Amino acid sequence: MTGRRSFSHAIAEGDGISVIASVDDPESARSAEAQRAEALVVRTDPRPIREASTLPILWRAEVTLEEAVECADAILLVFDEDGRHDDLHRRAVSLGLDCAVEVRNEDDVELALDRLDPEIFLLSPAEGEDDETPLEAVLDLLAAVPAGKLAIADLPTVTPRETEELEQAGCDAVIARTRDIEELAGDLPPAV
Repeated sequence: MTGRRSFSHAIAEGDGISVIASVDDPESARSAEAQRAEALVVRTDPRPIREASTLPILWRAEVTLEEAVECADAILLVFDEDGRHDDLHRRAVSLGLDCAVEVRNEDDVELALDRLDPEIFLLSPAEGEDDETPLEAVLDLLAAVPAGKLAIADLPTVTPRETEELEQAGCDAVIARTRDIEELAGDLPPAV
């Protein structure tokens, strides 16, 4: 691959919350880019998607670093207390990949900060309290992420109202399905 695209820069720059499109194929990647998504997240082989889009790609799968360096701009690591991913995180960063670390509870956030000090957190509501909504679980996790770190909300579905609430709370990006992007990305900027 030539010309790595900075995933972290794509979601940190600009006004407002960034929309990351969850895509499976080149067609959905092109659609996401046309709807002004700022990055892509894929679970499948990103090579065909890389050819279809100029947006940075976060590869959300168990892959080797060699594969990731070849065709992605960032990888996702699920934080684990046994430290399996600590070395992988360090090696990925040294190879120029952005590394998003998925956290599911406040203890994960604290331990990840102590052991990895990641720049990007992916906030999962998977271990939220029984009486809280996924949005509430993500907002609780967001409160534990220190200023200066990037935070991505990973909700099962996301509405414009929830996106606004996440933005007001300081979340940097939200993952959305392709069909929801236009509604979340807002109006096109005026032509000049």
